[in-house]
Amino acid sequence: MAQEFFRYETPYGRPPQRVNYFAWTVVILLLTGFAFAAWLGSFYIFWQPERPDSYRLLRKLHRIDPPRRFELTAAPAGEFLNPKQLHDRYAPLGEAELSKTNSELARNYIRNFQQVHGLVPYVVGRFRIIEVHQLGSADIFTSGMVALAAAIDNGEVLLEHVYPADRRDVPLMRQTLAPGLEITLERSHDISAVIHGDRTADGRILITAMPLLYGTYTVTRGTGTFSLEPPLDLNLAAGWPLFKREELRAAEDRFAQLRQHEPAAPSTIAIPGISPSGTPPPSENQLVRVEPALPIETPAVTPPPSKTTKPTPAGKAGKIAKNQKPTAIPSATAMQVAKANTPAPTLSTSPLQTLSPTPAPILAADGTALASTAGGGNWKTYPPGKMPLGRLIATTDLNQVADRGLSGERTYLKGQFVVNFADANKAVLRPRSRMPDSVMLLAGGNSTRIIVEYPAGYVPPKPGSIVSRDEVRPFEITEVRKQEDGQLNVFAREIMQP
Repeated sequence: MAQEFFRYETPYGRPPQRVNYFAWTVVILLLTGFAFAAWLGSFYIFWQPERPDSYRLLRKLHRIDPPRRFELTAAPAGEFLNPKQLHDRYAPLGEAELSKTNSELARNYIRNFQQVHGLVPYVVGRFRIIEVHQLGSADIFTSGMVALAAAIDNGEVLLEHVYPADRRDVPLMRQTLAPGLEITLERSHDISAVIHGDRTADGRILITAMPLLYGTYTVTRGTGTFSLEPPLDLNLAAGWPLFKREELRAAEDRFAQLRQHEPAAPSTIAIPGISPSGTPPPSENQLVRVEPALPIETPAVTPPPSKTTKPTPAGKAGKIAKNQKPTAIPSATAMQVAKANTPAPTLSTSPLQTLSPTPAPILAADGTALASTAGGGNWKTYPPGKMPLGRLIATTDLNQVADRGLSGERTYLKGQFVVNFADANKAVLRPRSRMPDSVMLLAGGNSTRIIVEYPAGYVPPKPGSIVSRDEVRPFEITEVRKQEDGQLNVFAREIMQP
């Protein structure tokens, strides 16, 4: 019994085993330091993708999506700045402030403007090309062209306008983008986002802009067109800007020699530090963006009945009058096509938009139809229930869409909405609820905002009205963005015929 009681005692002659607390302390400290370093490393890599090493690692881990092509009606919310406003914004910044701003601009572009703080700056105005440079493996964007241009009405602002494209289009782009050609960026047709800002050796501002539409371009006095494509990869190790200081100085010297052989009016010459007295007249040859419009389906028109033919009574519809030749009966195919092309009239109990006559499409010099964005865009609309197949969701599913994206599939929105604001071709809606607004605000129910854009000819609903949409007449969602405060901005468009 004594042996059983003392069996856990240390035998006589064996030294007692001691715990090495110092070694365990060192191991725990090392593990803590490793965890802290991993946390800092993840923050350094995932939250700063604009750094070259972070971008390469994230690309290998498939954590960065390639730049996406935006639509004019679903571009990121932003502000349009002319050359003077660009100079007033970036000229007063110090080196540290400018570096911080450039990091944020590049980060927003790499993330496809999914987590933007504030508004995206867009460039508008008139610029004249000084020099063009073909992009290669030694540049940030490895394929396409970049044009160095000077603002016509402000000599203190230079613009690097990037044209990423397939290598097969580079020869045509080189012929089109010639020094002296004027670039006109308009708010209603162009979405060129500022992705970098720099200061030249003489104190001027050099802006790098990227056209997020990646559309098709041509010149007003030419016949060829070239199309842009989003870059598949970025070589951030090449550094900003695309035109380095030596290249910039050489380009301006070549352009100055070129202008010496051309007669130019004094009002069209931009002198650094001196603002021109008036706006120069439009150039004879300009670079413009074109976009083929969807073909308009013309409904089949049934010819009116002849005046000499009398209507046949209903009771004698199957008989042929004596001495009267039988007339040709319209084929069933023609009747079906006419019926399919003619939208059926619908009645609406809610104050929805009404359709006004659709304006004729704008034609280019070669007869190509161009999309019109004045007073609304042009896209295909469908009769109720005849839209393409897609996923139908309610407002309660918008958080999931914001987290995982649209995944390349058509997504439609249904529900009841209250109109908060209406403009010429846009309306801001919020989901309708039976709860009071004060209660909804505390519960976070008013954090969803639907921005709906209507085609040309449609009249948006009036503020305060109720809009009901179901599986037959939904809105088409183009993008869902979530802000840091939980606000959901849902961009949609009207695709249903009235």
